[in-house]
Amino acid sequence: MNETVLTVKDLAAAYRKNTVLHDINFEVQAGSLTGIVGPNGAGKSTLIKTILNLHPTLSGTVSFYGKSFKKAKKRIGYVPQRGSVDWDFPTNALDVVLMGLYGQIGWLKWPTASHKKKAYESLEKMGMADYAFRQISQLSGGQQQRVFLARALVQNADLYFMDEPLVGVDAATEQAIMDILKELKNLGKTVMVVHHDLQSVEDYFDHVLLINKTIIKHGETEKVFTKDNVSATYGGNMRWMKGESSDVVHSIQQ
Repeated sequence: MNETVLTVKDLAAAYRKNTVLHDINFEVQAGSLTGIVGPNGAGKSTLIKTILNLHPTLSGTVSFYGKSFKKAKKRIGYVPQRGSVDWDFPTNALDVVLMGLYGQIGWLKWPTASHKKKAYESLEKMGMADYAFRQISQLSGGQQQRVFLARALVQNADLYFMDEPLVGVDAATEQAIMDILKELKNLGKTVMVVHHDLQSVEDYFDHVLLINKTIIKHGETEKVFTKDNVSATYGGNMRWMKGESSDVVHSIQQ
């Protein structure tokens, strides 16, 4: 039986006085690649931030490998939304990736040649080695996202959370990112991804977590990603189109 890497019980969260998450209960097993899917305002990003202690909880508990976040954080990697980052900050791509190694380097200490080698190799894996000394403000959106993913990869975490890593990137970058995520899964890593494109869910993820302020359904994609479950998640504001080989969902949210 696979190891349980994440357990969320009775989690609730709010912004100001508005409850945005309630009755959140689920477990995630090691070696899974999970898409977190739901409409705008469903609480997808808030779920990740609350799990990672980046947003306060109203109630509930979260454990990683049976431990608190503080005790398990070295095993956890996080890629926030690209739009939440100050890309005008004067630093180059290699330095951004080195930030992922601060836990190993230590604050106020200089990275060693070994640290820089790891960071460069991570950039190389994302096809960004040639841009190592380029200012991040000079990179395209897709290139910035590749650098941010390289920063997460260099941590060599066991559990990764990624908040819409495929938004605003070109097709080549999207494919490169998904290839890496599937490689991580094949290495036994666990990856949870906030995802917006319903048409690619079945191709990209072996598990899906459908959410609209609470968990609508969570489990293996082939069992959970159904017309009824998706309609329940999006409030029926959907059109379900039958493809030649599989059911494809299209959102018609206004």
